[in-house]
Amino acid sequence: MVFSSLIFLYAFLPLCLIAYALCHNLKAKNICLLVFSIIFYTWGEPKYILLLIAMSFFDWLFALLIQHTEKTEKKKRKCWLTLACIVNLGLIGLFKYGKMLFATVGYVPAFVENLTLPLGISFYTFQLLSYVIDVYRGEAEAQKEYWHVLLFAALYHQCIAGPIVRYKTIANELFVSRDDKADLAKGCFRFSLGLAKKVLLANTFGELANSLLLSDTVLSDSALFSANNSALSNVSVTGTWIGLIVATLQMYYDFSAYSEMAIGLGLMVGLHYPENFNYPYIAKTANEYWRRWHMTLGQWFRDYLYYPLTLGPAMKIRKFFTKKTNRKTGMFMQNLFTMLVIWSCTGLWHGAAWSYVLWGLYWCFFMLLEQSFLQKWLEKIPGVFSHIYLFILLMLERTFFRFGDLRYSLTVVKSMFGLNGNSFSDFSSLTLLKNNLFLIVFGIIAATPAIKLICIYLKKKMSCSNIGEKMVAFVEYAVIPVVLLILSTGALVGGSYNPFLYYRF
Repeated sequence: MVFSSLIFLYAFLPLCLIAYALCHNLKAKNICLLVFSIIFYTWGEPKYILLLIAMSFFDWLFALLIQHTEKTEKKKRKCWLTLACIVNLGLIGLFKYGKMLFATVGYVPAFVENLTLPLGISFYTFQLLSYVIDVYRGEAEAQKEYWHVLLFAALYHQCIAGPIVRYKTIANELFVSRDDKADLAKGCFRFSLGLAKKVLLANTFGELANSLLLSDTVLSDSALFSANNSALSNVSVTGTWIGLIVATLQMYYDFSAYSEMAIGLGLMVGLHYPENFNYPYIAKTANEYWRRWHMTLGQWFRDYLYYPLTLGPAMKIRKFFTKKTNRKTGMFMQNLFTMLVIWSCTGLWHGAAWSYVLWGLYWCFFMLLEQSFLQKWLEKIPGVFSHIYLFILLMLERTFFRFGDLRYSLTVVKSMFGLNGNSFSDFSSLTLLKNNLFLIVFGIIAATPAIKLICIYLKKKMSCSNIGEKMVAFVEYAVIPVVLLILSTGALVGGSYNPFLYYRF
């Protein structure tokens, strides 16, 4: 079940909201959310619901053991934390990276070969780890009730594809007190907006990308490698660039739409999840781009990996090189080590293949380049050239991310510049561009704050009187959600392409 499905929109969600509204206290409402969350997860991944339940149990237990151990017994507390990390990272390592690691050494055991990727494991593992670490740091109280930890991990709003929500961020609203009526209208608006972004934009861009650069299903079939590689090498230069542009738009609208819907669903029941995107495609540098894209993942790595590394192993590296050479070299080596670890982990988080590690190191290289000297140069040149620089980085990045197999990526990069003997343009790609030019231009504009700023300006103009203010509220929270829901429903009834890209992570 996905948010952008008819069964979710017209069966699951209405039943959940009705049952929730009939509950008269916080405990009953949380039980309602837990039951529907378990149903939601089981619908999509019945055999791995036990894994989610088990991981929640282990982390509930480890957090309690940490809290009940005196703070003076640092080694014992650290031992419980280490065990929690081993269990969580061991399980995600087995289910997500087992095949990759065994394949690297040339032998994949039968039980590993038969494992499939559990739905949302990358997201709920990070959330559970953040809970245990926050308890260890004294930034959160351990939950006495096991089902409370399970509820936090399993909340259907964000369990499958984020945003990554930390326990300390919503613990008070989830278990102490929340107002589940104040932001109901705003939640409906955010959800309908995300739904429209997914159904009307992301799905359409996905179909366009598939028509030009092959679909994930076709690309994943190893038996078709030669035919696929030949097809990609024959795509015209124009067709390749159009395909990468629409694939880049698809990725943004697909993932940001899910986050938007998750935030909206949370607001409907009084939970405020963190924002996950801040118009990343208007960035001018790689560093700025990653401060705007999937912000909750970046913040998680910053607080739970970057800082510990900087103060731990990286600090030892810094001292070593400072002693052997000088302070500047020591600081550079400290930053280099930390960045390499962070971005290797970021790559692995996105996919269980060495090509994703290279994808992470690709971004690491340009971020280090910017930090060393490129940033100052980019700040001096006209902004349009900085945007072009990031645009080229994104187009090259998309060849890694979309195709996975480096052989495909290399073929597509060569096709971008006509190095496969492919033509500059062809009738089919030009026809596709002409037929979808308005949509592509709209998608580019909508990926910037332009439409939002226009809406804010119009709201200010119309809200000068009480009548105008009420009219704006009526249009924003009643008319627009209904219109977007009708349009999205029509697209879902007539469409067949409706996956969420980040479900595979």
